[in-house]
Amino acid sequence: MTESTTIDQAPAAQPSQPEDACPCGCNREASQQLFDTMPDEELLYDLADLFKVFADTTRIKILFALMNHEMPVGELAEAIGATQSAVSHQLRQLKQAHLVKFQRDGKSIIYSLSDDHVYTMLAQGMTHICE
Repeated sequence: MTESTTIDQAPAAQPSQPEDACPCGCNREASQQLFDTMPDEELLYDLADLFKVFADTTRIKILFALMNHEMPVGELAEAIGATQSAVSHQLRQLKQAHLVKFQRDGKSIIYSLSDDHVYTMLAQGMTHICE
């Protein structure tokens, strides 16, 4: 995964989905076809890398803090009980994985979840471990 050097823009409004549509916006039939054949090796490698990002408690805390609202590094550090340096280090990895985005607000950089898929992955993970 490569690091983006541009500032992410707010996502465009998504058209409403039918009730039985997949929450990610794809249609269920097409998503089922995704699992009919083995994906190529590069795609599987990228998926494994994505899941590795979730293997750190500090990164998970940052993502959970951002589920509620966007925040600058200082607020994130306070919210999760870590140093600003530690949070900045972990945010770099989260940005590289496209799990968080940022925008400048004067001299501050404000972080937020990159899209609803990140929220869904966290919520599904919590549901899975709480069953």
